[in-house]
Amino acid sequence: MCFPRRSYEKLKTEYFFMIQRVQTLYLLAVVALGIALIWLPVLQLVTPEEADLQVYELSALGGAPLQGIWGLLVTTILIPVLALIDIFLYKKRILQARLNIFLVMLCLGYYGVLAIYIWQAKLALGVEWHLMPWASFPLVCLVLTLMATRAILKDEALVRAADRIR
Repeated sequence: MCFPRRSYEKLKTEYFFMIQRVQTLYLLAVVALGIALIWLPVLQLVTPEEADLQVYELSALGGAPLQGIWGLLVTTILIPVLALIDIFLYKKRILQARLNIFLVMLCLGYYGVLAIYIWQAKLALGVEWHLMPWASFPLVCLVLTLMATRAILKDEALVRAADRIR
């Protein structure tokens, strides 16, 4: 497929402008951390018995002897997908800011779902749990999303001020 020269240059300029915005870089970091979070274990479950020591690592894809781990998988997949969608809404700043607020609530919801699975594992298996360093990724995503929201709202205020001057 061949683009006419003018439309290709316009398309290239628009996407280059999108990547120059600082909120795009923040959201790209959220996408990268969210994708990494899918495969990295966030929780280590250790049986307390000395003779039969078993260590399970819980990630979004499973790994622990718990049934119904889909809630963690869904929240883990939604974080990078919504951040990626959010990047391409750069012309609709108000919608982008609202989606960011939903993304913040989803990052907080991730910890709620993780707490439910910890509670389930403690009741069903009688295990001790230890958080892995990767469990901080949703918190980092939350902070980056809040920083992106602040930059988006600054851009919107700047555009409105420029419209008022005209």
